[in-house]
Amino acid sequence: MKRVAATVLSLSLAAASQGQAQQGIVQPRPDSSASAQGDVRMVAPALERYEQGILFGNLWRRPDLSPRDHSLVTLAALVARGQTAELLRYLDLALEHGVQPAEVSELVTHLAFYAGWGSALAAVPAVRDAFARRGIGAEQLPPAEPALLPLDQAAEAERATRVGQQVRPVAPGLDQFTTDVLFRDLWLRPGLAPRDRSLVTVSVLVAAGQFAQLGAHLNRAMDNGLTRAEASEMVAHLAFYAGWPNAFSAVPVVKGVFDSRRN
Repeated sequence: MKRVAATVLSLSLAAASQGQAQQGIVQPRPDSSASAQGDVRMVAPALERYEQGILFGNLWRRPDLSPRDHSLVTLAALVARGQTAELLRYLDLALEHGVQPAEVSELVTHLAFYAGWGSALAAVPAVRDAFARRGIGAEQLPPAEPALLPLDQAAEAERATRVGQQVRPVAPGLDQFTTDVLFRDLWLRPGLAPRDRSLVTVSVLVAAGQFAQLGAHLNRAMDNGLTRAEASEMVAHLAFYAGWPNAFSAVPVVKGVFDSRRN
């Protein structure tokens, strides 16, 4: 079953790139985007003003998410929504903000399961190009079948029992794949820390409007180390990259998780 989680990863090995991670906020290069600054100005000057003044002058500088985390959330939203035209631009930005090539590779693999196989495959050309610009090779990426992180037996048994009661009577195959592939393989791959897997998973759920799963995954994210302030800022960030309606629809679920963890 381990080979299943590696399928998308292997497709992203075709080419690669290395750049030095820099501290702080880095502006996207105008030539790295399909909607270059001059094009935006010709079509919607107000949009350019909001992008320069609000997105990169304010949102990306807010301290409750690091520049690296802002990048992870943005990449997850773009992949989930199939917005590949902007992906290369934000991949460049992520690498400059300290997201490692191995983490980008793992993010693409992870999102195949949470955004859909086609969405992950659609991201591969942009990742290939971002890697190629920096000379990143396969030796800098995670192996297809690494040694997995230790499994929390008690937590996994509780999850498997709870989910199995709901899912197994309806779709036993889904229950089996959820246990064997997701939680006993994909989530244990060491190339992306559990906290970061949770961050991108929750971001995908908000970006895709999948709120039924949001509470469980946000609880898992906070168990994995995501703070309340980071979760709050993630919702604010996603308003810009997934739209205000999705961000507002997430608020009651996020509030419910916060309230439950207070008690």
